[in-house]
Amino acid sequence: MARITRKNARRGLVALGAVTVGALALAGCAGGGSSDGGGDGETLKLWHYEGADSAMGKAWAEAIEIFEEETGATVKFEEKTFEQINSTASQVLDTDAAPDLMEFNKGNATAGFLASTGLIADISDAVEEYGWADLLAPSLQTTAKYSESGVMGGDTWYGVPNYGEFVGVYYNLDMFEEAGLEVPTTYDEFVEVLDAFVAQGITPLAEAGAEYPLGQLWYQFALAEGDRQFVNDYQLYENPVDWQGPEITAASETLLDYIDKGYIASDVASVVAEDAGVAFINGTAPIFVSGSWWYGRFVEQATDFEWTMTAFPGSDLSLGSSGNLWVVPENAANKELAYEFIDITMRPEIQAILGNNGGLPVAADPADITDPKSQELIATFNGILDADGLSFYPDWPAPGFYDVIVQQLQGLVTGTQDVETTNANLGAEYEEGTADFR
Repeated sequence: MARITRKNARRGLVALGAVTVGALALAGCAGGGSSDGGGDGETLKLWHYEGADSAMGKAWAEAIEIFEEETGATVKFEEKTFEQINSTASQVLDTDAAPDLMEFNKGNATAGFLASTGLIADISDAVEEYGWADLLAPSLQTTAKYSESGVMGGDTWYGVPNYGEFVGVYYNLDMFEEAGLEVPTTYDEFVEVLDAFVAQGITPLAEAGAEYPLGQLWYQFALAEGDRQFVNDYQLYENPVDWQGPEITAASETLLDYIDKGYIASDVASVVAEDAGVAFINGTAPIFVSGSWWYGRFVEQATDFEWTMTAFPGSDLSLGSSGNLWVVPENAANKELAYEFIDITMRPEIQAILGNNGGLPVAADPADITDPKSQELIATFNGILDADGLSFYPDWPAPGFYDVIVQQLQGLVTGTQDVETTNANLGAEYEEGTADFR
């Protein structure tokens, strides 16, 4: 499982890592790889887009120091923006300018596309050699393995994540105390809390319909009604999705009900994610359903009140996935160095840096996580992993589906279209966008 435990016994002096691949055996069958595992005068060209002050940035900076000390090689790190890597990868990776190791977004339209076009290396042999699969829960492995057509959940490893993420519920505990309420543990209790805040003249949910939060809430409602097979059908195309079926219908009807009952502001269609998050930070909204990526910011900025985060009550499934992947370009000049670096990022000491700075490590020793808020976050994440609950994101199945979801749900909450029409429109776009994958 990808819980924070010490499971991988194979850790040598040059056992590095975090993400993707590894093993000397791969060098013989993958073009461009160095025949040596490291040494003076060699250079690892590394790209990633995490800020220096982020959990990943801090952890990977330490990994660079360890890597250089233990291998004698030099790391040439180039910080890129997400947009730079995402928009140019398919051109750059097919040239000699390709890095040896790169952070890349997971999913069919991103890492899956690179895998299907042969731009990133099959690292299955390295995963087996270094034992990385032992550290990753099945739902984390899904985003690292792809089929020949680039659909996640395949048999071939093309990347390795060293952190995770999920969507849960943030609660302002001071506002709950003032209202005489307790944090809900069931969905019925959650609705009772929403009703109680509305009765006191408070709009309980900070939400944003101009960007991702509203679509993620909509998908969470579908997950609460669904099961793992629904997720596999929706995300992995195992069976056709019934867009007028119980899961999707419940999601759209519940979202509309939340608007009608005042749980969400009536102008939500024009609100962006930043404004919803700031509403929680400022203490004007008692509840915010969103991702663990807000956690570190809330620790720093939501300091005028006590708060907590839990998984969505009453559901075994939660939005979330592995973090982004370490991938090794097929044209990489030093594949073995890349595998060594990945392995370092999986070490408990590097994972502890992730965990103590607001990240969600996949291979940390629990004793190394000393920050109380980080312990709380990781415990919640581990509970979701134990239930095999990570269920990815609603826009993943098809390129451009994010914009479709935003637009269709805006039509629903503003009253310009009903539930049946919204679901039919979503279904038509989904079917068109996934036709090449199915």
